[in-house]
Amino acid sequence: MIDAFQFEFMRNALLAGLLASVTCGIIGTLIVVNRLVFLSGGVAHSAYGGIGLAFYFGWPYMIGATSFAFVSAMIMAAVTLKSKQRADTIIGVMWAVGMAIGILLIDMTPGYNVDLMSYLFGSILSVPQSDLIAMASLTAVILALVCYYYKDLLVMSYDEEFARVRGIPVRALYFMLIGTVAVTVVIVVQVVGLVLVIALLTISPYIAEKYTRSLLQMMIVSSVLGMVFICSGLWASYVYDLTSGAAIILVAGIGFFLSLLFDRIVLMQRRKIWLKAHGSR
Repeated sequence: MIDAFQFEFMRNALLAGLLASVTCGIIGTLIVVNRLVFLSGGVAHSAYGGIGLAFYFGWPYMIGATSFAFVSAMIMAAVTLKSKQRADTIIGVMWAVGMAIGILLIDMTPGYNVDLMSYLFGSILSVPQSDLIAMASLTAVILALVCYYYKDLLVMSYDEEFARVRGIPVRALYFMLIGTVAVTVVIVVQVVGLVLVIALLTISPYIAEKYTRSLLQMMIVSSVLGMVFICSGLWASYVYDLTSGAAIILVAGIGFFLSLLFDRIVLMQRRKIWLKAHGSR
């Protein structure tokens, strides 16, 4: 595997994976704790409209996808705040319409047939250096925002009413959180694609939540798990010539089921100890 890093595309892939791990670990934690998985799925799939827009008008991919995903995310955030009962329907519609717009614009792009699969299932091996710079800049912005508003996000995530009583601007924070989800999705799309992005955003934080005692610990453990999953998936895709995005998610999925198995074994052991202790009385 070390020989593979003599190639620039492998070094870029590793750096892209590490950046995605950090953003997924931090924002994925906030998504899981605030139960925003479905909304994040809507943002991820509607971002495809931005990819289509970028190709149709000849804009850089990151600008088109980030702008479109951000606007879609703001609309979804407003809908979930104003009409919670119908929010899932509206998010579902925007999810489908965003993808439809993207596909149609790419179809209409003259003289250029883009590989749809690379955006649906990721193409981490083809991330150029210019996109790496953009990914690093966006990751730095997300890190700065989360660090600055960490205490407010912590209170809002676990007790929204208490946060309001303390004068924390919950509404503004919620919009900011959904906006960072949109930016994160665009960063991660190149690693695992639109279809698999939610898995990478949620599996690591879900596992981390069970073995940590604070939001900060959860973010750190989740980022480390993401790095392990991405590096392992990248190694498997290189050695066995597999699709990198699918290999990364499969490794994460194995980690998820192993954590469930571990929990089950621990539970059985505790039950045995309890039965032994009460049976001996």
